[in-house]
Amino acid sequence: MALVQLRHLAQARSGDKGNTVNIAVFASDASTYEVLIREVTAERVKTHFDGLVKGEVTRYLVPNLKAMNFVCKEALSGGGSASTRMDNLGKCYAASLMRLEIEAGDNGNLSMS
Repeated sequence: MALVQLRHLAQARSGDKGNTVNIAVFASDASTYEVLIREVTAERVKTHFDGLVKGEVTRYLVPNLKAMNFVCKEALSGGGSASTRMDNLGKCYAASLMRLEIEAGDNGNLSMS
């Protein structure tokens, strides 16, 4: 298995509501989706955002869309109006998650078409 950044296998969008960030990750096909289910767990996402996401991370699978949705609590230091962080919105979380390295394929040849 080869280590590949998630950005080579999936697309994502994120947003926020209060102190919670929502990240949706989409695969292009069923075999890639199976890799994402195996590799992109709530625990891995929580570890990836160590120091930023202080609360629970929950993963919801959406198989008919070949997607998964992560809800990250206590992720914005109180939320947009309460935080003193430079970037106090959740829009950047999807781009950051795309740097997560996962094991995919014998030589990493799974990719977005």
